[in-house]
Amino acid sequence: MQGLWKRLVTAIIFVIIMIAGLYTGPYTFSLLFFVITAGCLWEFFGMTLDRTTRRDQLRKALGVALGLMPFVFTSVLSLVEVQDPETFISFASLLFSPFVFLIFIYELYSNSKLPFENIGYLILGLFYIGIPFALLHFIAFDGPHFYYRIVFGLLLLTWVNDTGAYLVGSQFGKTPLFPRISPKKTWEGTAGGILTTVVFGYLLGLVFTEIPVGQWIGLALIVAIFGGLGDLIESMLKRSVGVKDSGNLLPGHGGLLDRFDAFIFVIPFATAYLLYLR
Repeated sequence: MQGLWKRLVTAIIFVIIMIAGLYTGPYTFSLLFFVITAGCLWEFFGMTLDRTTRRDQLRKALGVALGLMPFVFTSVLSLVEVQDPETFISFASLLFSPFVFLIFIYELYSNSKLPFENIGYLILGLFYIGIPFALLHFIAFDGPHFYYRIVFGLLLLTWVNDTGAYLVGSQFGKTPLFPRISPKKTWEGTAGGILTTVVFGYLLGLVFTEIPVGQWIGLALIVAIFGGLGDLIESMLKRSVGVKDSGNLLPGHGGLLDRFDAFIFVIPFATAYLLYLR
């Protein structure tokens, strides 16, 4: 019972922070997801990289800085009136490219036994976490328009999918979905998650009118499919490195990456879908 209350209190505080960050303006929106991106990157490298010496901590910090660069660049493009966007993108690319190769130079002098494994994880963190969160700006911003409720809706759909799959699976689940990676997930739970997400997507479209109801249903299907895959992929990652949770920042819930694993995987597909229809 005490564990349930701990989870509930953590969830309430977390939701309040998320709503405050999303609804108080574009700058707090970017700040909120900057912190979330940094936290997810830090947890990811904490799971995958050595963490016994000061040199290992510096490697983690370098990885977080690399992973945050796309987010910072897209934030500037979205929040600041850049006079010449093409020149800015060229400058950002020139700044970004050498920074990537700094991790190779760092490993050359780090005396690590597995330098290219470290390099692989550092680059993986960039593509797995850094770039997806950077893409949020393309969903939330369209010229002078700030569509924060679309991002909030995506988060709600992701959480509804997870909750629906859990509730249906715990009551009716019998057929394992992916026993090698996540023994508790079932096909029945997955079907329940898809159904609840699509229904919620329809209802969401009646309230959040920035995009048509049909597009919300399309987003719901994207969330139901790719959110579940994202959850399985993080489970595969944790199994491969031998950890239960990505961190302990959220009592009763694990780490930030545990909360955003499905959402991270949804973002690229949702971005492509919305930009195609915009």
